[in-house]
Amino acid sequence: MATRRHILGTALTLTGLSALPAIPRAATGSTGPVAPDPAPPNPRPDPRPAHAVAPRRPPLADSARLRAAAALDALLEGNRRFVAGSPRHPHESAGRRAAVAGHQHPSVCLLGCVDSRVPPELVFDQGLGDLFTVRTAGAVPDDAVLASIEYGVAELGIPLVVVLGHERCGAVRAAVDSLRTGRRPRGHLGELTARITGPARAVRDRPGDWVDNTVTANTLYVRRLVRSDPGIAPLAAAGRVTVVAARFDLDTGQVRLLSPPPGSTAPG
Repeated sequence: MATRRHILGTALTLTGLSALPAIPRAATGSTGPVAPDPAPPNPRPDPRPAHAVAPRRPPLADSARLRAAAALDALLEGNRRFVAGSPRHPHESAGRRAAVAGHQHPSVCLLGCVDSRVPPELVFDQGLGDLFTVRTAGAVPDDAVLASIEYGVAELGIPLVVVLGHERCGAVRAAVDSLRTGRRPRGHLGELTARITGPARAVRDRPGDWVDNTVTANTLYVRRLVRSDPGIAPLAAAGRVTVVAARFDLDTGQVRLLSPPPGSTAPG
């Protein structure tokens, strides 16, 4: 027995277990509590370098901003091809037509003007299923337009809305002319131009061409209307959709942004 105890004591000493603190035990037959186990040691830091640790999945808002930024980059890259006269005309094949026949997953909702010189798919060198397009004279939004944008954002999950104005817009000129002459156009055209006279009045005294200044002011105004729509505002506030304003130059074919891009910390 002594030999067995000696062997056991030697084994404990060699493994370092003899250095562990003794755990008090309740006496036989006692009803007192058993002493708790000692607290575990602090966890060791992960020895792997930061780049080797798998990144956490980004929050939904961050993912939407990344998708919006990528979609905007694709639009502007397509516009550069259009300006250079070297469009690729993507997504126009019979295979693409068959692929999108049963469903659609556009990455951009574009609200633009009906002007025949500003066809979005050509201006941005896009194809079938790429753009969810809504067009009205002067890009003026009404209930049907806002409902269409809401559908694209809420139901199709589109992360980017682009409001696109353009120079020498006929609807904008009609609105400015109505302020100059004091005569409102008849019929529906009068109702439409009345929606543009607010931005036109706001820039009336600015240096430069009144119509041209109103094009920019109206595009930014429409962007604010879209962002503040009750069906879109909560998604914009949560970072799930980004709304930007842009302007198309008829002479050069170039599109330039009028508002901060997705992910920007600039106000607006």
